[in-house]
Amino acid sequence: MDNKLRTVLLPGERVLWEGRPAGGLILQASDIVAIPFTLLWGGFAVFWNVSVWNAAPGVDDWFFKLWGLPFLAVGLYITVGRFIFDMWMRSQLRYAVTDRRVLIMRVYSSTVRSLDIRSLPMLELEERTDGSGTIRFDSAPSIWGNRGFESWQPAASRTPQFIRIERVRYVYDLICRQQAATA
Repeated sequence: MDNKLRTVLLPGERVLWEGRPAGGLILQASDIVAIPFTLLWGGFAVFWNVSVWNAAPGVDDWFFKLWGLPFLAVGLYITVGRFIFDMWMRSQLRYAVTDRRVLIMRVYSSTVRSLDIRSLPMLELEERTDGSGTIRFDSAPSIWGNRGFESWQPAASRTPQFIRIERVRYVYDLICRQQAATA
């Protein structure tokens, strides 16, 4: 059992399952829209910067050179960096189901999100053919919503969820059984 997990347990609380999200690159449905957009943005930012930096010197040339750099930085992040950041954030997540709660721990910030198993806002299962999947305990953000890049980076989402865990059906059924037992 994870030591950080041990410190957040309530007296008499039992851990029934603990796990971590899958590592590596995770693509999701929103990437069908996001990847072409990011490639266009990044491509234009590279084109702009190469054009401006290779142009003949002029009066305003430093303004244009500096103007393009933030767009280039954003382009690099949304094209490649967001995947690297998401992989790192997922490596820092720990999950647990106890006889009373669902716990989501973020190791890098030492925060724990605790949800009472009797009053979860919702329980949504997304199962893949290999038996892994995601369990959401609230509605997922829309790619067009006002919650920033959350839909582009699952691990940064404020939506409480177990992202791409192994044996997702087992964990989902476990939570359902605990909900029924505590009702």
